[in-house]
Amino acid sequence: MAARWAARCLRGGREGCRLLCTPTASTLTSDEVIQMRNELFNKEKKRQLSLHPRIEKIEVKYTGKSHPGSVFVMNKALSTPYNCAMHLSEWHCKKSVLALVDGEVWDMYRPLTKSCEIQFLTFKDEDPEEVNKAYWRSCAMIMACVLKRAFKDEYSVTLVRAPEVPVISGAFCYDVILDSRLNDWKPTNDNLRSLTRDASRLIHEDLPFETLRVGAKVAHEMFQHNKYKMEMIEQKASQNMEGIVTLHRFGDFVDVSEGPHIPRTSFCFQYEITAAHNLQTDQSDLIRRFQGVSLPVHLKAHHTVWHRLLERAKKLVSLIKKYMEAAAEHHEAKEGTEGKAVSI
Repeated sequence: MAARWAARCLRGGREGCRLLCTPTASTLTSDEVIQMRNELFNKEKKRQLSLHPRIEKIEVKYTGKSHPGSVFVMNKALSTPYNCAMHLSEWHCKKSVLALVDGEVWDMYRPLTKSCEIQFLTFKDEDPEEVNKAYWRSCAMIMACVLKRAFKDEYSVTLVRAPEVPVISGAFCYDVILDSRLNDWKPTNDNLRSLTRDASRLIHEDLPFETLRVGAKVAHEMFQHNKYKMEMIEQKASQNMEGIVTLHRFGDFVDVSEGPHIPRTSFCFQYEITAAHNLQTDQSDLIRRFQGVSLPVHLKAHHTVWHRLLERAKKLVSLIKKYMEAAAEHHEAKEGTEGKAVSI
């Protein structure tokens, strides 16, 4: 797919010569790296579950608007907010994007570790800020999975990071480094549509986002082939006394992400990868910022509105500080007005 586009670009003007990547014996293919991380994720998840050989019970008190005061008896380190939502209604299962566990924003599939109070967040809450951030974050992770696999093993793809940008920036982002032989390659509209189709397949698979908190040593083992992720792991581990790093997975794709994330890929509805921009950085390698835009299944837009969002999402998202300041101003203005805030 993407490898074929790039190969055609590289062959142009080179008398039909085709360049192939010849990995050394110590180099793993993209699929092998993904498989290795997935196996380590499973191994660590199993190890953590073994720390609780006896099922302990916890009490979870629901403090939301409907059925307030309901108390659920759940299983410690096994039951999740989604399991609690199942005790309430089908609506809570389908509409809940995140949970608030004792006031802390929590993934729907992240196990509960103690007795607590819980409520659920949706896209149509009065303050959708945390939900919007989780949605943007998850959309970027889906795009990262697509990019990692798009070029097969013919060209290397190094995932750098997903910049945390608010929805008012107009696009979610993921920075990557492509094989140096692709430095002159610019994706066409057909290329971007092909990437979008790959993302749509992941969305239709309805894959859950899983959370796993691990020690830095385990995270290092998973991401030893990516120096940028190793630096991120060091940074994340230094921010807490236990040296814990949070990982997320959907399907077999694992990434370093603090989260939280949406419950499942199927929460995305309209989704499109819109652009790839070259960034001017002090790195020796060329960093590309891939961008996209999406709306969740709960907030469908008219095609004219969607077209405007697509055009906006093609512009380079670069002034992060500017967007953060704008978001702060928006939050202050919202606090001084009546009525509901506008979600994504």
